[in-house]
Amino acid sequence: MNILITGGAGFIGSHLADRLIQSGKNVIIIDNLVTGLKENVNKSAIFYKMDVRSLNLKKIFQNHEIDTVFHFAAQIDIRKSLSEIEYEIDVNVKGSVNLIVNAAKYGAKEIYFASTGGAVYGDQLEYPASEDHPIEPLSPYGIDKFTIEKYLACFKKIYNFKYSVFRFSNVYGPRQNPQSEAGVVSIFVHRMLKDKKINIYGDGNQTRDFIYVSDAVDAMMKIFETKKHGTYNVCTQTETSVNEIFKVLAPELHYERVPIMLELRPGELLRSCLSYKKIGKAVNWKPSVDIKRGLKKTADWYRENFK
Repeated sequence: MNILITGGAGFIGSHLADRLIQSGKNVIIIDNLVTGLKENVNKSAIFYKMDVRSLNLKKIFQNHEIDTVFHFAAQIDIRKSLSEIEYEIDVNVKGSVNLIVNAAKYGAKEIYFASTGGAVYGDQLEYPASEDHPIEPLSPYGIDKFTIEKYLACFKKIYNFKYSVFRFSNVYGPRQNPQSEAGVVSIFVHRMLKDKKINIYGDGNQTRDFIYVSDAVDAMMKIFETKKHGTYNVCTQTETSVNEIFKVLAPELHYERVPIMLELRPGELLRSCLSYKKIGKAVNWKPSVDIKRGLKKTADWYRENFK
């Protein structure tokens, strides 16, 4: 089986690539390395420096007979999606459609798409939010992710492939790039290690559903192996505030500065928490790494790798 991972030099994609290779799969990775890092690419993978918008994308499918696609490549910064909306649409919509059309045209049997939970549900009406929650995105990023979900549903009828959508909550852990990816944990850890000031926007009581990267990969692998295709939240059903993240990490990393409190940024949710009931029932999955253990594992990795 030949599996293509877009964004496979990035955070979640590279962890999934490692797991698929460990299970004996042939993995082909494309990444433009705008946010991904070449050192994240598994040495057993075939790597192409390529953008999902490229007209040469068809050559990957022609040369490798791709069976399965995992699509992670994206512009993921919500704030950037507000300030550079043309670029956002070009990468996240046009690039994704280019990928899906090529995958379908050249015989891929299944596509797995990395979507988002909090950004598509918007201000939640219920906690935790199920997959049936109304879709009310507050940013172009959330709109674009849901747009691709709808393109997949449409193209499935035309091209007859199977697909799954993973609506991730806030994934964190080793390899998350603090310089270019929207992840409060990686940003906090990196700045604490450098003893730099840390900004907290709003009062810090805004919550997110933080899931450790190995749990996210376990969920994807369960769906991939069982072929129980569908749309699934991948999350923990637990709310953790930004202040709590700071309070756990600061003593762990011997950080003594007081955070700087700034105004809440436009488009930022005050609360986000998702339900994993659907995927739990489908494939008997649930997260296994609690927030304190996950933060410690993340801090340990950054200590070793970001000197």
